[in-house]
Amino acid sequence: MRTLQRTKDCTTLSIQTANLPFDELLEKEWLLTNGSGGYAASSIIGCNTRRYHGLLIGSLNPPVNRVMALANCMEMVVRNGRVFNLAGFEFEDKIAPEGVKYLKQFRKDTAVHFDYEIDNIHLTKSVYLLRDSNTVAVGYDFSSVTDPFDFIVRPFVGLRDFHLLQKSYAPLVAKPIDDGVLVRHDVPASCELRIKCPDGSFEKDRQWWFNFVYRWDQRRGQEFTEDLWTPGFFRWTISEPRRVLLWANLSTKVNADEEGVIDLDSVNKELQDYDRHILANTNGDTILRTLCRSADQFVTTRCHNGDERTTILAGYPWFADWGRDTFIALPGLLLATKRYDEAREALVSFAKAASDGMIPNRFDDYDNAAHFNSVDASLWFVNAAFDYLKTTNDAETFNSRLLSTVRRIIDSYRKGTRFGICADEDGLINAGNAETQLTWMDAKYADTAFTPRYGKPVEVNALWYNALMLLAEYSTEYETENMKYSKYSFHSLASNVRQSFNALFWNDELGRLNDCILPDGTVDSSMRPNQIFAVSLPFSPLTPARQAKVVKAVEKELLTPYGLRTLSPADKRYVGTYTGPQHDRDRAYHQGTVWPYLMGPFIEAYLRVNRHSRKAKKQASCFIRPLLEHLTNDACIGQLSEIFDADPPHRPRGCFAQAWSVAELIRAYLLINS
Repeated sequence: MRTLQRTKDCTTLSIQTANLPFDELLEKEWLLTNGSGGYAASSIIGCNTRRYHGLLIGSLNPPVNRVMALANCMEMVVRNGRVFNLAGFEFEDKIAPEGVKYLKQFRKDTAVHFDYEIDNIHLTKSVYLLRDSNTVAVGYDFSSVTDPFDFIVRPFVGLRDFHLLQKSYAPLVAKPIDDGVLVRHDVPASCELRIKCPDGSFEKDRQWWFNFVYRWDQRRGQEFTEDLWTPGFFRWTISEPRRVLLWANLSTKVNADEEGVIDLDSVNKELQDYDRHILANTNGDTILRTLCRSADQFVTTRCHNGDERTTILAGYPWFADWGRDTFIALPGLLLATKRYDEAREALVSFAKAASDGMIPNRFDDYDNAAHFNSVDASLWFVNAAFDYLKTTNDAETFNSRLLSTVRRIIDSYRKGTRFGICADEDGLINAGNAETQLTWMDAKYADTAFTPRYGKPVEVNALWYNALMLLAEYSTEYETENMKYSKYSFHSLASNVRQSFNALFWNDELGRLNDCILPDGTVDSSMRPNQIFAVSLPFSPLTPARQAKVVKAVEKELLTPYGLRTLSPADKRYVGTYTGPQHDRDRAYHQGTVWPYLMGPFIEAYLRVNRHSRKAKKQASCFIRPLLEHLTNDACIGQLSEIFDADPPHRPRGCFAQAWSVAELIRAYLLINS
């Protein structure tokens, strides 16, 4: 059972765990983030089900180079000779110990809370992730204490790259420090994990525990067992109601000065103050509050050459900041939520990183190198930049920091840039070849490209037309190195593109748009959702009648309760389930799999062709209701999944938290309720 509780300071998501089947409890997850790429995550019963789960996954070079530092803790109450073990780990043939039988409720607000009842003892375990710090604090609040008992906490250490798994030959060593223990690898330049428990006594008891099982990794066809090390345990004697605290900090500074004592009440207050700040513009709308809190988890900083700048993580647990994802998500995550300063910073940061008229598609996880393998990221940047201008009226920033990049993008796409990206004689953008994957449908395994959309993809040219029109409506005359432009030349370019777009992409027989035109002229008329952008973007190359036909066709063949399918079920290439090893997952990724972010452009297009009528808004609210329910009750509590199976019951898959999924739901919700 799930409830949504409203308190003075925040909205609490609550799940009564005793009422749910055990396997369902393991399917539900939680996520906390620290604003610099670090996070904490697990299942709602505290049993890690992914290699990416842990109480502290720190970022050594924000927002990347992430280290799974503190995997978990095993807590025990020892009373009158009886041992009550609160933890639960999955092994090959069992879950042990079975601490879930004492867990009554899971709650999430600015922290996560686990409410236990053990032999008339009430215990709330709370996990707090400190802002802008690789630090986690775990508080244990005891009440209803009638006679003394011992409380023991044994930490399990990973201290490994969060993509990898640890085996028992890892050279982990520990040394005592005040109130705790320091753990590091016995190699030069190792990062260090400090684990401290004020008022608790540490007892050395170094052990390897073997073959922890991660069921999500197993389903994905990956290695799924891990060994974890524990340096010992902490012990307290509890004789009255009180709180005890464990905190852990990950640092790259070998033998750094020890941190001061953390005051949990102060930590909680700081988190609640920050929470009030990000929810300041929600006007008491409970749904919007939940959405804004979800959005905040993707807003982070990137450190490059000593410079910190706002960026957007594409998804948790494994994605970093990607250009395409950033500029599809930015209008919903930052503009719709009135976080204008951060939107400006993200736009300016990527503008600085542009090269040859292209916005980076992504940055390397380890050396910050920019990769430009995307044809649409730059065009999404143009759209987001103008959206920023329209929303904020900040012409100064737009003209001085963004417009030159926008113009270079347009000029480079016309003249030609990386990956064969160039305007053809008909004015449409042609890009790539059989070996490149440049659109968002970029799944490729070994030498097999499952969606070889090179040539002229429909959404790329819808974006191209939109970009030309945005500049035509805004620009004064200017001159580049190669060509002189005026607003009239942009109108002329856009008019040519509109005519070519309709001639090439409109399929009168099918009553909708073709998906891609290959360089040899072969028409790919696959029924895919990419055509919806030709209706949803600010400027559409289609007549109103054709816009309506596109929306009708997409609704009929692709719409599901959780977004749009990436391929019609009538297509022989359709794959209904996203599961199995990487080859199978990559094959399904864009061959039917549902993407919730596509609900945003669909809702915008649906409302547009129906003139934003009251009836259309009522229907649109029905379209997004399952996603809102998923947000508070399924998969990662308080988040939206990356993808869903194409076939019912549409199980959530992929990343358990995806930026553009949340961003586009925010936009859809506000469009409906404006």
